[in-house]
Amino acid sequence: MTYRVVLHETDEGFAVSVPALVGCHSQGRTEQEALENIADAIREYLAAAEDERLAAEQGRVVEIEV
Repeated sequence: MTYRVVLHETDEGFAVSVPALVGCHSQGRTEQEALENIADAIREYLAAAEDERLAAEQGRVVEIEV
């Protein structure tokens, strides 16, 4: 799967985020390191989302009014 990322040069190197995956961010000293790190972050993000989906399937969904 391919994700579009946003890369920003900073004083410390590069910061990178994935607009399609809210909260998925990483960084690196070089552009290449930042891109490698965000690839790892994307894999971890997707694995966590899958874990949450599986947990939700095992429970029951209720609605509450706030």
